[in-house]
Amino acid sequence: MPDSPLAASPYEVLGVAPTASEAELRRAYRKRLRETHPDAGGRADEFHAVQDAWELVGSPEARAAYDARGLRVSTPERPAYAPQAPRARTDSRPQARSSGHPGGWYRERYLAELREWAGRGVEIPDPYDVALVRSAPRQVKHLLAAAIAEERSARELTMLGIGYSVWHDVATRAGKIDHIVLGPSGLWALLSEDWGGEVRTKGSELVGPAVGGEKPVHELSVRARAFGREARVKFSAIGVVVPDADAPSVVDLGSLRGSRALLIPQPQLAHVVRTGIPGVGTGGTDLFELRSRIQAAVRFA
Repeated sequence: MPDSPLAASPYEVLGVAPTASEAELRRAYRKRLRETHPDAGGRADEFHAVQDAWELVGSPEARAAYDARGLRVSTPERPAYAPQAPRARTDSRPQARSSGHPGGWYRERYLAELREWAGRGVEIPDPYDVALVRSAPRQVKHLLAAAIAEERSARELTMLGIGYSVWHDVATRAGKIDHIVLGPSGLWALLSEDWGGEVRTKGSELVGPAVGGEKPVHELSVRARAFGREARVKFSAIGVVVPDADAPSVVDLGSLRGSRALLIPQPQLAHVVRTGIPGVGTGGTDLFELRSRIQAAVRFA
């Protein structure tokens, strides 16, 4: 799978073209080390990013392996950011019941914004070509990154098993909820995001340069409450799901409007939902009754 649409390539981090010679690459690496070193007034995160970039393309072998993974080039055989075809089942275990189209709402917006940015009459042979995506404005790339984040979470949630029901891209009066999950561990409202950078916490909210001025936990709580009123249900927990590189561990953000809030690394999503939160559940309400109320109220975005 290619890098996040919002992630800078190693070449961009080092400030060279993908076609740079080995000598140019080495000079750029040394220059960027000097510029970003904390002892010289640089930032530690940028200094580490330069080192990580060098590990990916600093030797001919590593550079060839990086380029071969399709992180710069999209081909019909390696479609990069295009929607993935359903994977063939490799086991017979029952999957969670799911409905809705995860990532669909964001992909439609991405394609519309991409065409608007490219200009009328401009032909776009492959809207998911990596080079094209990287050249697009951040707000356009963010739409694609959010779509991919939703799709990855949806694949994880499918593996929860037959005891769970999942609704994707659910519309509310306050905006959409990416995933609603109901099962033995409770009723969950989830937001799947990719801001392309480290996510930190401050109180019950997420912060960081990549997050900007957004308040994702607050907004998710508002949407969950709006849907809860419509369906006459109460959410046990809300969670913001991000790539593990941006938040490597689960963070309990405390209680927010009666629901426990969590920051969840994407690879840990199914485990966190399946395990649940001690003392948090459906409050004794019958799961069948909750499922009926949700199903009657769901409108897809």
